[in-house]
Amino acid sequence: MAAIEIARRRFTVDEYYQMARAGILGEDDRVELIEGEIIEMVPIGTQHAACVRRLLHIFSTKIGDNALVDTQNPLRLGQNSEPQPDLMLLKPRDDYYATFHPRPEDVLLLVEVADTSLAYDREVKVSLYAKGRVNEVWLVNLQTQQVTAYRQPSPSGYREVKEYGHGDHISPLAFPGLNIPVQYILPGD
Repeated sequence: MAAIEIARRRFTVDEYYQMARAGILGEDDRVELIEGEIIEMVPIGTQHAACVRRLLHIFSTKIGDNALVDTQNPLRLGQNSEPQPDLMLLKPRDDYYATFHPRPEDVLLLVEVADTSLAYDREVKVSLYAKGRVNEVWLVNLQTQQVTAYRQPSPSGYREVKEYGHGDHISPLAFPGLNIPVQYILPGD
């Protein structure tokens, strides 16, 4: 039997926003644009939400005015991708990015929290962030209770990948003096 090729219609970020303005995509739709495809996001579970809140608390109290702590908002990665990471530390701007969504060069640290979306986050989104040249990404794996730090982006992926678990400490490259116990990030036992 011959394989049938199906053509996919990919969208640009501008077309994605046109769909929102036209009412095709609503404000409450949990979607993001990944490599031209509109992807429905997995619902946020309680452990995921609690982890994002912990990260928000840690960074808000420890970083102060040295970065903007941004949760679940768009990151512009070129013409065809605009994911919504769980958390980003952004370079401060007086306008709080009112005129455009942050781009990779604005990101000091990006964090994705994964439970049921682990394979997708690791294989698709982390790869997308590497291609986009996001300097540092943490993937919080709620299943294995680990944080994986991805550093040194390249078009083929991150050249440095390191796993951290309970008992370890992790520091963002942009804030090396901030030594965070991994157990503070992960759900309690």
